[in-house]
Amino acid sequence: MEGRLNSDQALKKLMDGNKRYISSRSTHPNQTRERRIELKNGQNPFAVILGCSDSRVPPEVIFDQGLGDLFVVRVAGNITGGNVLASIEYAVTHLDISLVVVLGHSDCGAIKSCASNAHFEGNLHDLVSKLEPALEKARKMPGDLINNAAKINAKMVAEILSSSVPSGRVDTEALKVVAAYYDLDNGNVEFL
Repeated sequence: MEGRLNSDQALKKLMDGNKRYISSRSTHPNQTRERRIELKNGQNPFAVILGCSDSRVPPEVIFDQGLGDLFVVRVAGNITGGNVLASIEYAVTHLDISLVVVLGHSDCGAIKSCASNAHFEGNLHDLVSKLEPALEKARKMPGDLINNAAKINAKMVAEILSSSVPSGRVDTEALKVVAAYYDLDNGNVEFL
């Protein structure tokens, strides 16, 4: 396994992987039998990705990474909650990860559902309540409501994580929390 990457190196590695993916030059690193065996006794990911559960946005694919490279937490609308926060805190604290990326995306179904003002029952109400603040801000902006809300939501969640991870690590070389937006049309990840 390679040595620990600082947050800037980790971010560059993600951006380089996304460039390969966009240009159809993915290398599919660390997807061999040998890598699987190497990881049997532990993992050493270089970044946490908090992404949406949407099947069109698999972080390992869009960043051209492999087994053990990313610690991925996926939940509809890439929102936070107790278990999500605990998972990210675990990765930062116990796996010494230097970069956390909150990855929103275009045409997000969770945000579309929330924007439809439909009546939600059960646990879906919690999802909607966490997405509504981003939609409220996006309603005041020109352009596409859903995509603007996805970007705003990613930024808002990144802010929440910045204040929730172990103190003293955010915005230093030790840990960086950033928001990003994946465009389903062209495959590009824009860091916000």
